Amino acid sequence: MVSRLPPLTALSAFDAAARHMSFAKAAEELNVTPAALSFQIKSLEEHLGTALFRRLNRQVELTDAGRALAPDAQAGFETLLRGWRAAQRTQDHQSLTVTAGPAFTAKWLAPRLFQFAQEHPEIELRFSATLRLVDFARDDVDVAIRFGTGPDPGVYSLPLADEWLTPVMLPDLAARYPEPSDLRDAVLIGDESMNFLDPSADWNDWFAALGLPPVKPTGPRFSQADHAVDAALAGIGVVLGRRALVIKELAEGRLVAPYGCALPSGGRFRFLCPEGAENRPQIAAFRDWILREIDKTAHIADAMTILKRAEQT
Repeated sequence: MVSRLPPLTALSAFDAAARHMSFAKAAEELNVTPAALSFQIKSLEEHLGTALFRRLNRQVELTDAGRALAPDAQAGFETLLRGWRAAQRTQDHQSLTVTAGPAFTAKWLAPRLFQFAQEHPEIELRFSATLRLVDFARDDVDVAIRFGTGPDPGVYSLPLADEWLTPVMLPDLAARYPEPSDLRDAVLIGDESMNFLDPSADWNDWFAALGLPPVKPTGPRFSQADHAVDAALAGIGVVLGRRALVIKELAEGRLVAPYGCALPSGGRFRFLCPEGAENRPQIAAFRDWILREIDKTAHIADAMTILKRAEQT
């Protein structure tokens, strides 16, 4: 049996016809005439020594051989396309596609992007605010910023600043609750975005780290961390704010963290990209800019006392 592969043009014609189950639609996709496509498929069948399609009156259907070939033909062309796109990206030094979670995008990235654009007008930025897992080999993404505990095998992974949580509120509320124990009488906003962490990082973990009894939060609960922060900015109550998502508001005085102590989250944001791509000019520029922006508010983080977690019982 001949094992040499047939021409890729013939395989491409078969793949398109098998996906559409129509020679006409396949020809339209490949921008060839139906006669040219039919010729390619016929040459492929001759190469194989058996028919791949049954030609019916107004339709076609795959033979046993066609059904055996179709899945791997489609997968093969998808793999080639991914590889081609990856090769194209290595030559592209003017565009950068970044994905980050909605909360990080809204509270950290978006308010600062004007500065990056001013520093790097030659880079065209594209953003996708999603928490979906990223496959750099499949997705048209250069950089992903993700929160969690890792590890991140097979990719370049740069841990960013340590992530902690501390009660934050409007300045006038801070006067009402001068001590952490006073928060028992406050509206405590719930942020459920980190419920996946083990150990947990919620209000009762923070109270426990201070040796205070647990409190049942009575305020609204949000699945998105940026919505919880927005509720605190609206004066609804006090939120256990995540460092990255409240540090700008703390630096600019819109929110305050009156107690000066924080609970370690156990997770952190990481800067991810394909291995070997971290030194591409636009990726390196974006990474270095993020690190400089983190340094601008490092004095706030450095002034925070990190609590020791209470022993779990």
